[in-house]
Amino acid sequence: MSEVGAWNEGKSTRPADKSIGMLNNALVTAAYARWAPVYDFFFAAVMHKGRQAAAAAVNRHKGGHILDVGIGTGLELPMFDPSLKVVGVDLSLPMLKRAAKRVRDKKLATLVEGLGVMDACHLAFPDASFDAIVAPFVLTVLPEPEASLDEWLRVLKPGGEIILVNHIGADTGPIAMIEAWMARRSAALGWDPQFPWSVVANWLALRPQLVLTERRTLAPVGLFTLTRIKKP
Repeated sequence: MSEVGAWNEGKSTRPADKSIGMLNNALVTAAYARWAPVYDFFFAAVMHKGRQAAAAAVNRHKGGHILDVGIGTGLELPMFDPSLKVVGVDLSLPMLKRAAKRVRDKKLATLVEGLGVMDACHLAFPDASFDAIVAPFVLTVLPEPEASLDEWLRVLKPGGEIILVNHIGADTGPIAMIEAWMARRSAALGWDPQFPWSVVANWLALRPQLVLTERRTLAPVGLFTLTRIKKP
């Protein structure tokens, strides 16, 4: 697998009542076109433990069909069990081109079924297509995180799980102050540093059939949180 397909870019908007609302797909696409050449240099190390945790959860689904949303440059791909079949989607074509290069360089063609440009809340897949959805470091990027979670739930098979790794904004203290300063630059950064846990909590509260099976902060400093949600 060495080529990137353009399946469905879609459109997305979100009311501007939160800092997340500062983001839209055009801004995110432009931001990650800038980040793509240097993304691995700046983020591979700091996000490595989070990707390891996400991959460990994915690897419980041996032989399964996996959707990697916001696959970016594909940093987690070499961490996946070779029995899996992975489809990766991202809004950024420059990032996907680097993921395709990683697939070629690491000889992961039997693992990766395809890569494509796609909006996280407008997926071009039938209902109940995947055994697990993994979305590492994605929720803070999305203009419509709740709508995206709904879409991931739609394409998830019964008995499957959604696996998230994300930074959750601090409520108080010096970290919260730094995040507030960064949030004013969300459009340029391409993500929301103040992303609140309440987005996920409120979404779950409206869907009592779902099961929150795991929520834990990750070493070394608890900068990121692993969340696993099961669809009965």
